[in-house]
Amino acid sequence: MYAVIKTGGRQYRVEPGQIVRVNKLEANVGDVVSLNEVLLVKDGDALKAGTPVLAGAQVSATVVAQDRAKKIIVFKKKRRQGYQKKQGHRQYFTALKIIAINL
Repeated sequence: MYAVIKTGGRQYRVEPGQIVRVNKLEANVGDVVSLNEVLLVKDGDALKAGTPVLAGAQVSATVVAQDRAKKIIVFKKKRRQGYQKKQGHRQYFTALKIIAINL
């Protein structure tokens, strides 16, 4: 059984027991969150798709961690102009452990 959910402007394919890293959610570690934007659910051969979301469907998940991702380097340069700019960025994320998919 799996579901496709939408959170933070992105879509994720999730299964019970899976750990997913999503954009930062306002929740504490150990909290149970409910994700209501479920786009699709597949259970065995049964496939249910929403237009655009399934009414009454939700995915329950536990917050495992609130952290920051690995640093990426943003480097800009214009050749022969003496212009160089170097920046670093670490994106905040929330790690969720999927508990159940409810229809």
